[in-house]
Amino acid sequence: MPLKGDFDRTTMGEMAVYRTRNGGRSWQRLTNGLPKPAHLTVLREGAAVDGGDPLGVYVATENGQLFGSRDAGDHWTTIADHLPLSMSVTASAYP
Repeated sequence: MPLKGDFDRTTMGEMAVYRTRNGGRSWQRLTNGLPKPAHLTVLREGAAVDGGDPLGVYVATENGQLFGSRDAGDHWTTIADHLPLSMSVTASAYP
């Protein structure tokens, strides 16, 4: 989740998560289901994956939103809104 910079740690107008599948040589921008426009803050530990197949990806914002994707980031949904300040998120896959 790219942020404006150290001076302003919010997303740049539209929230996006980026994914690489080739060790960082190229990146895919993922926004399907994420809010637009969105000036949200995601802290360093505000994203997690669950290790499942397909991979679940979860992002918590400082404003109390929790977004999730059950297909490695292709599609996002809002899991929760109006939570307390989220400093980190942890996820695990069920067997």
